[in-house]
Amino acid sequence: MGEAPVLLVERRGAVALLTLNRPERINAFTPELLAAIGAALDEAVADRSVRALVVTGAGRGFCSGQDIIAFAGLAAEDRDVARMLEEHYEPVIAKVRDCPLPIVAAVNGVAAGAGANFALLADIVVAGRSAAFVEAFGRLGLIPDVGGTWTLPRRIGEHRAKALCLTGEPLPAQTAHEWGLVWKLFDDERLVEGALALAAMLAAQSASAIALTKQAFRASADNSFERQIALERALQAEAGATGDHAEGAAAFIEKRAPRWSERG
Repeated sequence: MGEAPVLLVERRGAVALLTLNRPERINAFTPELLAAIGAALDEAVADRSVRALVVTGAGRGFCSGQDIIAFAGLAAEDRDVARMLEEHYEPVIAKVRDCPLPIVAAVNGVAAGAGANFALLADIVVAGRSAAFVEAFGRLGLIPDVGGTWTLPRRIGEHRAKALCLTGEPLPAQTAHEWGLVWKLFDDERLVEGALALAAMLAAQSASAIALTKQAFRASADNSFERQIALERALQAEAGATGDHAEGAAAFIEKRAPRWSERG
């Protein structure tokens, strides 16, 4: 028998479940795992029957960040942190950010370093009650990456974000929920079930409305209020011209559940 795949991809109806599958290393990132995540995202977007994604980790944790042991084992000329980020992480970050499908991160156990910030790229983050987020970069003499210095201050404010990153103290799931980093908490044994149910609910919504809503939110961080209002107008015009809007209005008037179109 060959080695187990580093990423498991399963279909649960209209939802694709992606499970990071290096449990012996708490699903630490390697170029192979990152490439597998990128390929799975591409395949999900290309498959019109997929309408939502869930990402979780196998075993006792979500992801412990970069596999430091594997990185240290590389030849000296290959131990280039900037090149690792540019060639292996940033393409995946872009695919997550640009994905038109809703992505739910189901954080089990520890999400540390790049693993924590990868989880926070998702549209919705849910967590098991025993989960924790750890910005562990300082222990390695590094700075937060995978978008952490952008995402964290916008979600929880600059002072909390800096405190997490400078101290490296674990942030328990309950506190992460209170601070707004986590949408919902589940008992550990119900985490994946709860995440899949949430994703199934999203999959039952209008795919075009979700994609356009995500597009609007992506732009909002860099836009002035006036530019964002103009973008909303343009995207609303696009949404209003879709068959899904016509169907949603008809369903509302007729007091029935809408029958959304297939993904475009």
